[in-house]
Amino acid sequence: MDLSTILGIGAAFGLMLMAILQGGPLSIFINVPSILIVFGGTAGNALVHYPFSDVFDAINVAKKTFLHKEQPINDLIIQLMEFANKARKEGILALQGAMEEVKDEFLIKAMQMAVDGQEPETLRAMLSTEIEYIEQRHEKGSQIFLSLAAYAPAMGMVGTLIGLVQMLQTMDDPASIGPAMAVALLTTFYGAVIANLVCTPLSGKLQMRSKAEVLQKTLIIEGMQSILSGENPRIMEQKLHSFIAPKLRESTFNK
Repeated sequence: MDLSTILGIGAAFGLMLMAILQGGPLSIFINVPSILIVFGGTAGNALVHYPFSDVFDAINVAKKTFLHKEQPINDLIIQLMEFANKARKEGILALQGAMEEVKDEFLIKAMQMAVDGQEPETLRAMLSTEIEYIEQRHEKGSQIFLSLAAYAPAMGMVGTLIGLVQMLQTMDDPASIGPAMAVALLTTFYGAVIANLVCTPLSGKLQMRSKAEVLQKTLIIEGMQSILSGENPRIMEQKLHSFIAPKLRESTFNK
């Protein structure tokens, strides 16, 4: 579970609610017509722009911002070095038994390809193609949330115009001015909240998640290609360490 995402959104909404409650009851910020205009309009625009399947896929991808727990990159390097030493001593087929302790599906696939006797360049080409399509899927999810971040304030402005028209039509009735003004202001408020506290941050986190996942998968390709090529483990470790910052590097040969 990603605590930074949960704490960030929780803090943003929590502090906003505290500020609201300092000035009056929360109920004055709840307006059903405004909710229908902003939430309904934003959802409708998303479905016009994207197919049903893409919208639901984006929701599933968004779960990664809350539930995904990344494996530390240095732990992955150490694991690959263990496989390299095992393959060097016992042969590449020894990786068949080691797959039972691996949880990463991409790494399992790479190990299976190595055990099956794929050439190093073939392994790289096939797995690199898979990475490209993973990036495309992640990019689509991020773009959908960016689109929602654009639609929500726009629908808020539409709601504001609706509220102002209603208010101007009933200027002779003071009792109706308040509800119309509430629609006018709260739709803008809802649109701003959806865009700036939810959709834009989630889009940014998805982009960061995608980059981190691609980095790990690229590192796996480099490691498995080195193992298949019979590369010296020390050279392989230096190559893999080039993927991370110097302060994070931990050599397995110093233990």
